[in-house]
Amino acid sequence: MSIKKNLGNRIREIRISRSLTQEALAEKINLSAKSLSQIELGNNFVSAETLEKILEKLNLEPDELFSFGGIKTNDELHKNILKNLETIKSDRAKLAVVDTLLKSLL
Repeated sequence: MSIKKNLGNRIREIRISRSLTQEALAEKINLSAKSLSQIELGNNFVSAETLEKILEKLNLEPDELFSFGGIKTNDELHKNILKNLETIKSDRAKLAVVDTLLKSLL
């Protein structure tokens, strides 16, 4: 798979994990939803400026975005969970769901 497709898939994967629509992320990074769609599909390559905005708005380090193999270690998984929790910390309903899920695992 090409780097454009891998990067597009990774952006989409992270956007969805953050419960963001294409329209919402596109607005945050000052891009049209159609342009973001083309990036996520791997049809267009993201510019350096847009890449910086994506990293900032999704609260990512570059290595997280370019990690095409997914999460591999416990430390990486833990870090990802904490980041996801940080994004929902003000949403009581989502926190309640996470709390219920965690209790069911213990």
